Amino acid sequence: MGDHAMDRSSYEDAVRSGSEIDRIIEHAQAVRSGSLKAASAVASSLMHAAVIAPERLADAYDDLTEGWTGVRPAATPVSGDGSAPGTLPDDFFPALWAMVDDPDLGRDPSDITVRTAALAGMLPDDLFRRVAAFAPSWPGVADAASHGIPARFELSDIAACPADSLGGRLHSLVVDDGFDLEVLDRDALGLSGLLPPLDYLNTRILQCHDVWHEVAGYSTTGLHEIAISGFQMAQFGHHYSSMFLAMVTTTAAYIQPVEGTHLLYDTVLTAYRHGRETPPLLGVEWEAIWDQPLDAIRAELGVETYASPYPAELLELIRNG
Repeated sequence: MGDHAMDRSSYEDAVRSGSEIDRIIEHAQAVRSGSLKAASAVASSLMHAAVIAPERLADAYDDLTEGWTGVRPAATPVSGDGSAPGTLPDDFFPALWAMVDDPDLGRDPSDITVRTAALAGMLPDDLFRRVAAFAPSWPGVADAASHGIPARFELSDIAACPADSLGGRLHSLVVDDGFDLEVLDRDALGLSGLLPPLDYLNTRILQCHDVWHEVAGYSTTGLHEIAISGFQMAQFGHHYSSMFLAMVTTTAAYIQPVEGTHLLYDTVLTAYRHGRETPPLLGVEWEAIWDQPLDAIRAELGVETYASPYPAELLELIRNG
């Protein structure tokens, strides 16, 4: 086993200051050798990018991918200064540690979604202004958002699609497996009141999350839900995904054995690299290609399916003994 994780007050200081973010490559290599202290340093850097310096998000994950896998994503850098000081409310870290220490967190996917969103809701308005201002730096965002808030997908439009088509697969998820046509209700979340282009981005990912599952080759298992968070964050800097991944890497550093941290890094970073190296999917007019086979759509868009390093059902197999 490796060394102990850094104490929690040191982690909190590192989140506020970003003191470890320039050493992510070094820390990633140390995690491979079993260092939990390095794992907590990486987690503090990912949390810093999520809650303090969104302009550094892509650089942080590009560095982590290089340090962990030895290969940097073959993608255009998405870099920003990120030097403006940020602040966190006093109740942020108690809420984070309550999630980390909750042994039942993650058993109910809706619960972790709600609690991660609540954690993000504690962040100051200035953070979201910075996320919004930097969002067009991600490939494809400015062009996609210029078309305005997307109309809702209609079940009737996919009902008659062939079973092996994108529309047919999505229809099966909704009708046979009980999924929603949009992951959450855009109106209930008040997404239209967000700063542009966050109003567009958050609406678009709610309606396209399961479409991306199908097109990019992610299963709907627990492990692949973690993976696709890395993919969609890599596509456009999705803030919820950055919060979620910062939270789970922190949990891994403080709660899980070293092997769990390795599993997490392998999963998240292969998916993140997949997302960075896949052409932007935000602006695709899916309604025009519902009836086309998935293979044809992937070929047309230049999308390779996700090469999962572990069986997609691994977490379910572990939980069920």
